[in-house]
Amino acid sequence: MIMKNIVLLIAFIMGSGCCFGQFNDSTFYYIRYASTGVINKTNDANSYVLNNALNFNVHRKTLSVNTSSTWIYGQQNKNLTNNDFGVYADLDLFKDTKRFYYWGLLTYETSYSLKINRRLQAGGGIGYTAVKSNTANLVFSDGFLYETGDLINARIGPDLYQTVRNSFRTKFRWEIYEKVLMDGSFFYQPSITDISDYNFKSVTNITLKLKKWLGITASGTYNQINRTKRENLLITFGITMEKYF
Repeated sequence: MIMKNIVLLIAFIMGSGCCFGQFNDSTFYYIRYASTGVINKTNDANSYVLNNALNFNVHRKTLSVNTSSTWIYGQQNKNLTNNDFGVYADLDLFKDTKRFYYWGLLTYETSYSLKINRRLQAGGGIGYTAVKSNTANLVFSDGFLYETGDLINARIGPDLYQTVRNSFRTKFRWEIYEKVLMDGSFFYQPSITDISDYNFKSVTNITLKLKKWLGITASGTYNQINRTKRENLLITFGITMEKYF
């Protein structure tokens, strides 16, 4: 079923007649699929990690809605190392019309590697667009999130909890001569009641565009969940397909 959906997505993107590099008066939707991974096979070891991400955005003059889902799966010598799934949705209000704007966020995650049985976040705040052009974008945002989770704590074992976090995030996108695209995000989320209880995540992608809709991507993802004393670092390579329509 997963491979069937991927094939249908590829056919949709390749079958579309024209592509756009950004939103405009007649372009309101954006879809992106990236599949990257690393395979290592020797006489003594066999390991692989696959990183799949699907984004779909809807854009209007005063409001934009951004959704994404990720699935990371990996094994080493037939032992499970990663089975990490996340669904994310956020909205931006007045982002295109003002430097300062409002944002809201809802996320749900599970992660074998980070010992997260489930985690839900919901909240909002304000953002500031520091740089905005056809080739570059830099945004800072800050706000508060309610978080509830079911984790495996390294010290106490099963950990059912609720907390409120401050969430600071930086997002960037930079296109160089329509051939190289760099984009990514970084966020830091300490609990307002215990600064040692924090989440940190960094995602950076570098894509060499072969066509407007197709590119070769190197992706680096780092996660740290201090509550479970777990972290992971993934550096993967693969393809990215995207389309504005």
